[in-house]
Amino acid sequence: MELEESITQFRSFDGNQLDLFDVKPEKYGATVMVVSEIWGLTEFIKSFSRRLAREGYRVIAPNLYSRPEDREILTEEKIMDTMRPMWSLPPDKRRDPESIKKIMENLNEDGKKIFTLISEKRLEMEKRMLSDLESLYRLQKKDNEKIGIVGFCMGGGLAFQLSTELEFDASAIFYGASPRNIEDMKNIRGALLCIYAGEDSGINATIKDVAEMVSKYKLNFEMKMYPGTYHAFFNDTGMSYNKDASEDAWERLLFFYRRNLQ
Repeated sequence: MELEESITQFRSFDGNQLDLFDVKPEKYGATVMVVSEIWGLTEFIKSFSRRLAREGYRVIAPNLYSRPEDREILTEEKIMDTMRPMWSLPPDKRRDPESIKKIMENLNEDGKKIFTLISEKRLEMEKRMLSDLESLYRLQKKDNEKIGIVGFCMGGGLAFQLSTELEFDASAIFYGASPRNIEDMKNIRGALLCIYAGEDSGINATIKDVAEMVSKYKLNFEMKMYPGTYHAFFNDTGMSYNKDASEDAWERLLFFYRRNLQ
């Protein structure tokens, strides 16, 4: 199937023009927003977007790091170089102030800026990203046209939160954090699919709370846990990739979207 793809721009809430990867088949129905991992608009996200577009959707993936001041600093390579020392720490040390201080001392200037953004200023950065995504949603949403969203890792958490604030017909969350105020789930109007890795204790800690909200507010909800897999198992360019789980999750995602977007 031939696809039409381009990098366009959209105007965000603060007047900045952000990049948008836009890919679609000749004929399509619903639109799906793709929210990336912490690495940004990577080849994995582009490849996934093309794959989904071949199923008959227009797929739009914003580059949330495309403001002028972010382009040179928030690159996939620099973010990975910054995060690698953190991953080398035992899990119980990753929030330890002294351990973090030692890591910061050994980072270069770009690394220190990145680390500050994704740790000390994480809430501020997430708030800005949610506003960017809301701007894109309002530019794309049309009456009587269905719209879905899917997010991975950091993007999964953003997609989950955004689904409590805006009306999506179908929201797919791949190992993303639950909404900070779990009661916000009462606002979800569309269908919700949550995909989890079995060995992902930080993300999985709130699954019980999610289930309670689903029962309390009678949400249209599906969940799949993949035992023995790790965070980001769906990313075929990463070290945690699990082929069997990824293929099953892909089929579940397609079935979920066929039911709720077509």
